Amino acid sequence: MDTIHHTTVQTNGIKLHVAAAGPVTGPPVLLLHGFPELWYSWRHQIVFLSSAGYRVIAPDLHGYGDSDAPSSSDSYTALHIVGDLVGLLDELGIEKVLLVGHDWGALIAWYFCLFRPDKIKASVILSVQFFPRNPKTPFIEGFKAVLGDQFYMVRFQEPGKAEEEFATVDIREFFKNTLSNRDPRAPYLPGEVKFEGVPPPPLAPWLTPEDIDFYAQKFSHTGFTGSLNYYRAFDRTWELTAPWTGAQIEVPVKFIVGDLDLTYHFPGAQKYIHGDAFKKDVPGLDEVIVMKDASHFINQERPHEINCHIHDFFNKFC
Repeated sequence: MDTIHHTTVQTNGIKLHVAAAGPVTGPPVLLLHGFPELWYSWRHQIVFLSSAGYRVIAPDLHGYGDSDAPSSSDSYTALHIVGDLVGLLDELGIEKVLLVGHDWGALIAWYFCLFRPDKIKASVILSVQFFPRNPKTPFIEGFKAVLGDQFYMVRFQEPGKAEEEFATVDIREFFKNTLSNRDPRAPYLPGEVKFEGVPPPPLAPWLTPEDIDFYAQKFSHTGFTGSLNYYRAFDRTWELTAPWTGAQIEVPVKFIVGDLDLTYHFPGAQKYIHGDAFKKDVPGLDEVIVMKDASHFINQERPHEINCHIHDFFNKFC
């Protein structure tokens, strides 16, 4: 970890905090974290990949950690976030990158591949499959129709409401419970911020108290508005991406998900992933890996296997 250096890069009208390691001349790898996470979620990948000779770049995404966090959700569409990343690569003098994304970082990775395939050599995407745009149904409306009003993405829509509820929760317990959770059921928030029917799990063996402290300290300082704004901008992204309706992802992709990942158990997810539709939408899909006994935060829970999958796939393009 002491080989990781930290910088701030001006891009797309905001400042991004970036953790980086490895030789500047190495093949560049961009790591995109999810919710509720930080660059720190990639600590194991940064150390491994930089040691293997890659130039590793892991930003705190727009709205997170030490990066700027505009208060309005209007600046959190996928076009804004991908714009940040294009600007980041330009500032660093990188023409093409190897891309890895998890959770919301996976969604942004899919959009990056869709919007600017010229910038991506290949991508490893964790946890969240591609969501093709349904021209008739916005994303949140679709989730609400299938999973109801209390589904967490639906509950996060009202500005300020979830923030008030998060403020009532012990933040260390929140991160311990969230990151340690291995229940694949969809999260519901019935009137307060807790996962209904999910007993608080013990601290996962792959986490340390210091890991929990890192997340808790950062989010205690920043709050959750920036991270929640990704959900609030989801339907605006749907509106703005109308020109890409039916567009395919041609970038070479390896997709990895845990069999206990809550996203893998969303209605229709497994049928899509293992049927013909995923390959039709993503003709660049090279391989689908379902890791046994692995939950949502797979890059932290199973770092050795994920590191090997990333390195083995990217080695084809270096």
